[in-house]
Amino acid sequence: MSGQTRSRSWQASLTRQTWTAFVAALAFVLVAVGMVTLPVPYVSWTPGSTTNTLGKVGNTPVIKISGTTSYPTTGELSLTTVSETRADSRLSLPEALLSYWLPHRDTMPRDIVYPPGKTADQVNSEQRVMMETSQDNSVVAALRAAGQRIVQRPAVSSVTVGSSSYNKLQPGDLIVSINGTDVTTNDQAAELIRDRRPGSTLIFEVLRDRKQKLIKVARGADDESNTDQLSGITIGNGYQYGPKISFDLGEEIGGPSAGLVFSLAIYDKITPGPLLAGRRVAGTGTISADGTVGPIGGIQQKIGAATSGGATVFLVPAANCEDLAGLKTDLQLIKVGTLQDAIGALDDLNDHHTADLPHC
Repeated sequence: MSGQTRSRSWQASLTRQTWTAFVAALAFVLVAVGMVTLPVPYVSWTPGSTTNTLGKVGNTPVIKISGTTSYPTTGELSLTTVSETRADSRLSLPEALLSYWLPHRDTMPRDIVYPPGKTADQVNSEQRVMMETSQDNSVVAALRAAGQRIVQRPAVSSVTVGSSSYNKLQPGDLIVSINGTDVTTNDQAAELIRDRRPGSTLIFEVLRDRKQKLIKVARGADDESNTDQLSGITIGNGYQYGPKISFDLGEEIGGPSAGLVFSLAIYDKITPGPLLAGRRVAGTGTISADGTVGPIGGIQQKIGAATSGGATVFLVPAANCEDLAGLKTDLQLIKVGTLQDAIGALDDLNDHHTADLPHC
C-alpha cells in the first residue's frame, strides 16, 4: 500500500510540476507577445531621405523659377528629413529600444510630437501648412538676399468658417486697399475694417494669384467679445514680388525645417557665380522672411541622412549646435544663424578661407 501511495504522490507532484511549467511558459509567451505588439507612448526618429533642391524629381525641377534671370548651378544642395513614427501608427517596445540604442536614432515622448486630442489628419494638415509657410519665407529671404525688390503688404492669414468673409476672402490674399484707401500696414488695415459700422459694406482690393480682384464683404456685427471685429479674418504679413517660384518635391514632406536649404537653392539659381563650386552640401533649419535661421528637431538623424546621401558639408542652425554633443561624423559641420551666414560660409569655402568658418 505504501508503494502505491508513493506512486500516486509522485504522479501528483509530476502533474503539478507539469502544469506549473506550462503556466509559466504560457505567461512568458503572453508577456513576449505583449512586448512585441502592445504600443508604447513614444515616437521613433531615424535618418530619412535627402532631396537635391538644385536637381529634378523625374523630369520636373524641384524649384522652378520664372520672371527673373536664372543661372547655371553646380554641385548638390540637399534638404534632409527625419523618418518618424506616423501619427496614425504606434511604436512597439522592441522598436523603441532599438531606436534608443542604435546610432543616429532617437525616441521622443509621443505627446511632445503629436499633441493629445489631434487626429492624424489634423497633424498632417498642420505639417503641410508649415511646409508652405517655409517655402513662402524662403522665397522672400532669397530674393532679399539677391537684392530684388520686395513689397510688404497686409495679407489675409485666416478666414473664420461662417463669417461674413467666408468664401469671399482667402488666406494669402494681399490687401491693396479697403474702400478705396491704399493700405500699407497691418494696423492700418485692421483700423479701416473696425471703423466701418456693422451692416455696412467693405470693399477689399486684393491680389490673388498675382491678379487684382475686388471683393465685397458685409461688415459683421460685433458680439460682446469682439470676435467679429475684423469681419472674420486675421491679418498677417504678406509680400509682393516679381519672380514666380514653385516647388515640386515629388512626395509629401511636411514641416518647416527645409527653409534654409530652399532659400540657398533659390539664391544660387538667381545669382551669377558658383555658390557650391561642385560640392555636395546638405543642411537644415527654419527660415524667416528676414533670413533668420531657426532650430529644428532631429538634427542628428538629419546628419545621418546627409552622410548616407554622400554630402561632405552640413549647415547646422546655430541653436542646434548644443544638440550635437557626442556625435561622431566626417561631415564638415558649419554653424549658421542667418541666410547671409550660410552664403558667406559657402563663399569662404570657395575661397579656401576655412579658418574663418564657424563650426559647432
